[in-house]
Amino acid sequence: MTVSFKKALVTGGAGFIGSHLTENLVAKGCRVTVLDNFSSGRRTNLTRVAADIDLIEGDIRDPLAVERAAKGCEVIFHLAAVVSVPQTVAQPLDSARVNDLGTLHVLEAARDAGSGAVVFASSSAVYGDDPGLPKRESMIPKPLSPYAVQKITGEYYARVYHELYGIDTASLRFFNVFGPRQDPSSPYSGVISIFMSKAVAQTGPIIYGDGTQSRDFVYVSDVVRAMIGAATTKAAAGQSINVGTGTSIDINRLWRTIAGMAGLSNVPRYDPPRAGDIIASVAAVDTAESLLGFKTEVSLEDGLERTFRWYAASQTTAGAYSQKGSENGD
Repeated sequence: MTVSFKKALVTGGAGFIGSHLTENLVAKGCRVTVLDNFSSGRRTNLTRVAADIDLIEGDIRDPLAVERAAKGCEVIFHLAAVVSVPQTVAQPLDSARVNDLGTLHVLEAARDAGSGAVVFASSSAVYGDDPGLPKRESMIPKPLSPYAVQKITGEYYARVYHELYGIDTASLRFFNVFGPRQDPSSPYSGVISIFMSKAVAQTGPIIYGDGTQSRDFVYVSDVVRAMIGAATTKAAAGQSINVGTGTSIDINRLWRTIAGMAGLSNVPRYDPPRAGDIIASVAAVDTAESLLGFKTEVSLEDGLERTFRWYAASQTTAGAYSQKGSENGD
């Protein structure tokens, strides 16, 4: 996939998804500005492209920093956020300042800079625990956490900025993204990253609930393709679009699969479910297919193998990540 734009801003570009996106854009000949406050992102995630990007250490809560970063950018990919559901439950006001007001700062900067497109990283969390499966974009949002409320609010703002100001905004509802560089050091990190670190360390994880919760896991390179597709496809403007695989796996089976890669038979410890967690989630993918021509290319099995190899190498060579806790996704 080629890109027509020459300069882009990636907020949260030192994070897990953002760094993969940044690398992909650089490889396509795009000049990238990364805005990150390094609260969770890592400079080492950008080592491969450090000489080819403009890196600004700043916060999306600072409108002047966002305005400076957006200057001259034709496209903005907005990934910077508080992404931990439990953290937003514990700190709803602080997280709203980032996820709500920060998103408005990004959209205003896009308007001031004359950016043609903004791709907003939303979440499947907006569906809440609606029993309907698969999750379709036409469903009424039923957020169960401040995080989910903040993401659907960002979607509404993105659509309004398209309708009022003509910016081609697209909101992508990521399901459970996984792959290399996802940091397991927080107890609220993605479940696959924590399971991987536990397996490499030859220990068992904690599972919150009974482990029958199911999730749609999508590999990071597929998410990057979807984001670039949304930035370059007029049909995506003003839309909210699921990014998932259309298939799911329960958490118990996921652990058995990953443990098998490490030759483990460790039984998980089960703790009570956490506030804001949902039971089942799987994406309806027809909107992404029809609007973006998007289909995932990396199977769960292939993605898990690639991810396990990366975690095994990172643990062996650098001990880069610690292992704390576990979780059930989003």
